[in-house]
Amino acid sequence: MHLLYLSSLLPKRSETFVYREVLGLRDLGVRVSVASLYAPERQLGDPRLDALADEVITVYPAGLGRLLADATAFGAAHPMRAAGVKFRAIQDAVTAKDVSPAGRPKIFVQALAGLALAHRLRDRGITHLHVHLAHAPATVGMYAAQALDVPFSFTGHAADLFRDRALLLPKLERAAFVACISEWHREWYQSLVPRDPNDYPVIRCGVGVPANPTARIPDGKFRMLALGRLVPKKGFDLLPSAVSKLRAAGVPVHCVVAGDGPERIRLEATVADNGTAGDFEFLGDVCNGDVPGLIAGADVMVLPCRVDASGDRDGIPVVLMEAMAQGLCVVGGDLPTIRELIQSGQSGFLIGQTEMGKLASVLEDLYRNPEKRLAAGLEGRRRVMDEFSSATNLARLREAFQKKAS
Repeated sequence: MHLLYLSSLLPKRSETFVYREVLGLRDLGVRVSVASLYAPERQLGDPRLDALADEVITVYPAGLGRLLADATAFGAAHPMRAAGVKFRAIQDAVTAKDVSPAGRPKIFVQALAGLALAHRLRDRGITHLHVHLAHAPATVGMYAAQALDVPFSFTGHAADLFRDRALLLPKLERAAFVACISEWHREWYQSLVPRDPNDYPVIRCGVGVPANPTARIPDGKFRMLALGRLVPKKGFDLLPSAVSKLRAAGVPVHCVVAGDGPERIRLEATVADNGTAGDFEFLGDVCNGDVPGLIAGADVMVLPCRVDASGDRDGIPVVLMEAMAQGLCVVGGDLPTIRELIQSGQSGFLIGQTEMGKLASVLEDLYRNPEKRLAAGLEGRRRVMDEFSSATNLARLREAFQKKAS
């Protein structure tokens, strides 16, 4: 078995779940090569990731001329396969129900990218192609797998399934299997394309679980951690109001916001306007190696995810799992996927989509009742150990690949 892993950017700082799977499978003895649509991110604070970036096969960075030359070279060597890919791409572009008119020509370009990738992989003996993200990477991967005459599979997540969705139905039909990061995803896929349940295995984006939970040394402050991309679906815009209410209630709050994105300027302006700038610390992007320390320095993690105006929503945020694995109490948004991770009141706390105004009161209660935070943190850690650990889910993933290889 020789897998190829493909994603938009591999490695990428914010997509820990992709490179952790690659490294984890390699640790289990599985042969895994890596490809990326675009140039990988570098200087991520881990020499293993720099080495991964050095070996990655990129699809687009060499330029359109190289792409066309490689696609043509594959066609010369395998004319029937190349013709089959092009014919299918034209059919997909014409019949797709979830592609805009402006996006239809891109499908043929992505098919050419698939042929070019197949040419670059021709001597590697790839036996299975797995893709993270169900939109453009899965389109290129689907056509590359057809060209190589090997099975493909994919893992869908969030925006790639909703805001940026493209050719999802054909991918669900043609994939050897689809890794489902939640039971909710599995049921949704089944509603779109019914298949044998074994073709939709639940394989979480697992996290490592440290040997012991982390206990923060009290310093008189109620320290909140908000970690993630600063985009509307994360709900970070609720933090300034919540912190202002906590201050008014006499809570000595300090909120660390780790991450960057288009909402940062607005967030910083809001806290300046409402007088809570001194209670916030904006770190910008942080190295993944720094995340455990940030979690260890917090009393609670806050990630009030919701469905944004475009319909985009989170799957199960990895940062919530990471915090829970360290025994930190978490407060998240009440989405169906997140309910699989957090049982509100037991392994953490959920804020309903119409109850976001209650965020401050939930946080105040956790400040005034530290034993509640501790109990939720320990129960959350148990939940992650049972269902969301890397060890558990890498075993599931390897089994899924082995079944399709047999």
